[in-house]
Amino acid sequence: MKQSDEELRSQINELIRDEIQENINDYVDEKEGSPIGFANEEDELKVNIPESEVDKILRDYKKIKRKEKSNLSQIKKLGLLDKNGRPL
Repeated sequence: MKQSDEELRSQINELIRDEIQENINDYVDEKEGSPIGFANEEDELKVNIPESEVDKILRDYKKIKRKEKSNLSQIKKLGLLDKNGRPL
């Protein structure tokens, strides 16, 4: 099933948000018991990720997917060996 660019972009943004949240959680866990410096619970942490970086991730993803579909990639997945026992 082929996904549209917008679906892929949405998934990339979700992964980025998840990674940022995980790093924040790890930091808070490390600082348990010491003041962290958040002003109050109403404040939000805002992160700006350039659209060009998301586009770059999207291009890299598409390139990887194209390579996975290539005939050479399919042969490598089979784990075939040449007459000397080396992978093809």
